[in-house]
Amino acid sequence: MLPCSRIMWTALALVLAFCRGALSLDKLNMCMDAKHHKVEPGPEGYLYRQCEPWRDNACCTSNTSTAAHDDNSYLYNFNWNHCGAMSEQCKKHFIQDTCFYECSPHLGPWIQQTDQSWRKERILDVPLCQEDCHSWWEDCKNDFTCKTDWHKGWDWSSGTNKCPKDSRCSKWTEIYPTPQSMCEQIWSNSYRYTTYSKTSGRCMQLWFNGTNPNKKVAEYYLNNGNNPKPVWANIISALFLCVTSLILTGN
Repeated sequence: MLPCSRIMWTALALVLAFCRGALSLDKLNMCMDAKHHKVEPGPEGYLYRQCEPWRDNACCTSNTSTAAHDDNSYLYNFNWNHCGAMSEQCKKHFIQDTCFYECSPHLGPWIQQTDQSWRKERILDVPLCQEDCHSWWEDCKNDFTCKTDWHKGWDWSSGTNKCPKDSRCSKWTEIYPTPQSMCEQIWSNSYRYTTYSKTSGRCMQLWFNGTNPNKKVAEYYLNNGNNPKPVWANIISALFLCVTSLILTGN
């Protein structure tokens, strides 16, 4: 076992490193390095319709928010209607998903580097509130699609996405039998299904009004990761035990 004094110095070094890392980049208020994101978040005087809740602090511009509502918009030339016309009740969730992705300044804990031609960073395993995932799936369950993962594998020969040659359009529930399968698979695990409700403070909300509730959620995960106890709490506990040992033993 390491001497307690050595553990103390190691713990203190970790605290300093942790603090320097926290100060080096404000992950509670940042924009990812992607195709249409601003360099830094900030207020926008006007954001269009479903993107409006982010206007006080956004990573998207007004033009991006407007394009998020368009079919085959210039943002990604993505065709929602690849298996016939997508229902309006389903499409509204994809618009909201686009607003969340483009506009949210509180995705720092889940931003990862990626090697893609159109972006240098992506989000991975963002914990999604159960209500948002379930309502998305419920409103799309009578629609059709031909692919599980919409991030890749499309036929882009026409300039917009079409179903691959050997695929077929199937009912939504055949491709995604559960809300969890849809939310986790549709964008290559950008989202992680949770059983947390919107009132828990432990999941990110696609839909909200008023003050953005996701900053506090991001802060929780930034401090805690997947552990129930914050990193700093574990370090303090170790330091307390070491100090107690030094007092009792005189070492």
